[in-house]
Amino acid sequence: MTTTPRDHLALVLDTDRLDDALAYAERMSPWFGIVKIGYELYASSGPEALEALRHKGFRVFADLKLHDIPTTVERGARAIGRRGVDFLNFHAAGGVAMLRAGVEGLRDGARDAGHAQPLALAVTVLTSDADIDALVPRMDWAVAASCDGVVCAGTDVALARERGLRTMVPGIRLRGGDAHDQVRVDTPGDAIARGADWLVVGRAVSAAADPERAADDITRAVAAALRSGPA
Repeated sequence: MTTTPRDHLALVLDTDRLDDALAYAERMSPWFGIVKIGYELYASSGPEALEALRHKGFRVFADLKLHDIPTTVERGARAIGRRGVDFLNFHAAGGVAMLRAGVEGLRDGARDAGHAQPLALAVTVLTSDADIDALVPRMDWAVAASCDGVVCAGTDVALARERGLRTMVPGIRLRGGDAHDQVRVDTPGDAIARGADWLVVGRAVSAAADPERAADDITRAVAAALRSGPA
């Protein structure tokens, strides 16, 4: 299937106002086909945020990092799956049983509501954390739990690909850009060249003096890497 850079780019919606999130998503829609909804927006607008962005034509990544006992995670994931999200993540630190419960709940909820099967992603090590000792075990837990992929740094993509896992990569910055509070960053072109499936883009665009220009620069880098193919 032919894809465009827009299919690989997830826009971070860091706001507690749904109207602002919708306006920003629409403004950036020429470059982004996926939106990432995290704690802030979900806490203020709940499932309405997931549905509102989906109805605008975006694929929705619910960045809620579920982490609890397996039964609780399964029930929460089932409820979120019913909302028609395309991606949901879980903290891999919760272990194989918890991850597996989340995967099953997510898929069951989507099926019960008549939605396409969403992708379950395990969060390995945050890109703000320099300590990656837990990275390999957590990737292996994701495989054992039948997760579809992982959330990992661009520099970790090769390890995920070796295990047949797809990758959602945060910490994306244009070359020479401010890393902010991120430790393990990667450029959009390099991440795609490593084989990353999707890139999560936040402050590289939202904090830029000209967000549209930054989005265009990222898109051009992704397009060039896609033409060259993964390493």
